[in-house]
Amino acid sequence: MEITAGPVDIDDDADSEVRAAVVAAESVLSGRFGAAVRLADPERLGGAGRSVVVRVRVASTPFSLPRTLVVKRYPSAVADRDPFAHEAVSHQLLTALPGEDRLTPELVAQDGGQRLVVLEDLGKAPRLAEKLLGPDARAAERGLLSWAHAMGRLHATTAGRDADFDALMRRQGGQCCADPIAVDVHAALAGLPALLAGSLRVGTPPAVLEFAARAVRGFGTSRRRAFSPSTSCPDNHLVTSKGVRFLDFEGGCVRDVVFDAACLRVPFPSCWCPYGLPAGMSEAMVAAWRAEVGSVWPDLDDDAVFLPRLLEAQFLWVWLSTWRGLPGLDLALPSGHRPLDSPPRGTVLASRWVRLRSDAVALGEKHVAAHAEAMISALITRYGPETLELPLYPAFR
Repeated sequence: MEITAGPVDIDDDADSEVRAAVVAAESVLSGRFGAAVRLADPERLGGAGRSVVVRVRVASTPFSLPRTLVVKRYPSAVADRDPFAHEAVSHQLLTALPGEDRLTPELVAQDGGQRLVVLEDLGKAPRLAEKLLGPDARAAERGLLSWAHAMGRLHATTAGRDADFDALMRRQGGQCCADPIAVDVHAALAGLPALLAGSLRVGTPPAVLEFAARAVRGFGTSRRRAFSPSTSCPDNHLVTSKGVRFLDFEGGCVRDVVFDAACLRVPFPSCWCPYGLPAGMSEAMVAAWRAEVGSVWPDLDDDAVFLPRLLEAQFLWVWLSTWRGLPGLDLALPSGHRPLDSPPRGTVLASRWVRLRSDAVALGEKHVAAHAEAMISALITRYGPETLELPLYPAFR
């Protein structure tokens, strides 16, 4: 089938990385289908520095292909992990799901030699970040609740897929069972107490260290496991007419589902661009998630089971973000990839400790609450009381 006629050359303005990604995708698609496939009109969609993401038009093909596709290519591996392996395996696992259960782009082709995936183009639907930074509070609220429901459905439909994921990772040549966040959590567990003592003169009592160690052990042995996108950034969630769809699986893995649920209580803990949410919003999101997973893990309907695990996951996220972010607070670094649309990093970090304090008090975890109080006081002493003033997302003002 000839979709369009005429010249299909790549735009001269396309940079060399984009050009290389398009040429590689043409080669992979042509090899898979056994006939020439030509792509045109590349539009760079961004990328996290490790990857190149391009929307392309299918200019010429003898087969029935969509009019546009998305190409994601990883020019090289990262030192201690390979995001391409996680991306490719995640899409293989999720594309095998029935269409009605799929909450991600369909995988069209992938190639380990070229280090790329070719994906279904979900179109130009707004991202969750656009809803939160926009003027419509109801649209932002619907987007957040849709995200929570979608996360729960993703967990429910991929429950118990550990063996499948691990087999695909071995076939891809990636590290079996590697959860990039788990690797970083263990590093934070080992390194944060000394960092807190040296940077803020905050000690870490033995009871808090034991709480952290118990949390890590619990998540490592949990049977409540399912696929996790491993990133919670609102730029990685498309708000479509059919609900939220997930993008970007550079750290995709199978892990304890409650660890992901904590991203609803501490919204977007893997990035530095979040504002605050209205009172009760996080609780509504957690309830939406629980409604989706209760049929698979009925014990999570029991607050006595669920809330202590949620607090442990929340604690680990706060420790991890502190370990990652504290060394850069004094450098006045912009908050991630949205420096004009983000509060200061110190304010983001302090807000996470404030929420941890209140949730620890509610569950009677007095040692964790006291540790959080010490951290909040140290951050105020270092950066001033305005550190606690996290504004709401623009949509909720």
